[in-house]
Amino acid sequence: MSSRTAGQVIKCKAAVAWEAGKPLVIEEVEVAPPQKMEVRIKILYTSLCRTDVYFWEAKAQDSVFPRILGHEAAGIVESVGEGVTELAAGDHVLPVFTGECRECAHCKSEESNMCSLLRINTERGVMISDQKSRFSINGKPIYHFLGTSTFSEYTVLHVGCVAKINPEAPLDKVCVLSCLGATLNVAKPFKGSSVAIFGLGAVGLGAAEGARLAGASRVICVDLNPARFEEAKKFGLTEFVNPKDYDKPIQEVIAEMTDGGVDRSVECTGNVNAMISAFECVHDGWGVAVVVGIHHKDAVFKTHPLNFLNERTLKGTFFGNYKARSDLPSVVEMYMKKELEVEKFITHTVTFAEINKAFELMLKGEGLRCVVRME
Repeated sequence: MSSRTAGQVIKCKAAVAWEAGKPLVIEEVEVAPPQKMEVRIKILYTSLCRTDVYFWEAKAQDSVFPRILGHEAAGIVESVGEGVTELAAGDHVLPVFTGECRECAHCKSEESNMCSLLRINTERGVMISDQKSRFSINGKPIYHFLGTSTFSEYTVLHVGCVAKINPEAPLDKVCVLSCLGATLNVAKPFKGSSVAIFGLGAVGLGAAEGARLAGASRVICVDLNPARFEEAKKFGLTEFVNPKDYDKPIQEVIAEMTDGGVDRSVECTGNVNAMISAFECVHDGWGVAVVVGIHHKDAVFKTHPLNFLNERTLKGTFFGNYKARSDLPSVVEMYMKKELEVEKFITHTVTFAEINKAFELMLKGEGLRCVVRME
């Protein structure tokens, strides 16, 4: 299948963040054709993740403007650049904010997904090949975000950041898996184990779902917002702890509840104190705490060295250790086989013109994922 627009500049609508914290503006942008090892995608559905909000607010993280945000989406390949052989116009794809070049030491390692070429870079606003943006308005560049920039009807990505998926998969549902899908793989509990999840946003609930699928016998949910507990019950979660209800550190509460601590904990808030609690609430001898949340740029993690000597393990995870192109299609297949229920994560849907409403919902803490319909 060839594209009528291949090799040409496409004019389309995009939601541009002109400055920190100000509502996005729907503008007509020009999207240049894909260059060597690049792919141009028509985005059909995108959704808002808290990471987009962090870099839009630019309070806890540095950011560049003007910029087209967005990294959780689904679409169809419009055209491919020179050297791209595994994708063609018409393929159904998920853009991914961390890539897989398949040639570096990380990509060749079974242990790592931290691709040397395409790992996440929050500050880079241009394409790797020529250090230029593919977006412009009246000849002035508009910067990329996470190499994806899905808040645009068309976007350009490096081929290593594009996962080809089953064309039968409904794009309005699986769009959330391009980011959220990786949360299923973060806890990695053994069968029958106990798990504590800190933060019950979409990422935390994804981690809880992954723990359930892996056979965890007990999942303890920790959040400061009791309203989140009601949403979590839809996921079959039944054990909730609010640190505000206790006059001692929550790690001590969890240790008492579990006869010494949980086997695994997952921190999904980005709050450094929650990270410390998540680490200190795991059982000595074998407990593993996994940090997922994005921290404040000035955050410092403090704990007593004895916690490490007593054989507790603290680790980070990046995109659930999934390799973007190799592993994400199998998560979509889990959904297609009804092993994974995506619908319960999608609590709101808006049109592209209403994209700022998605930000308002996120800022109010309402719902989990808001899907934006591009057409």
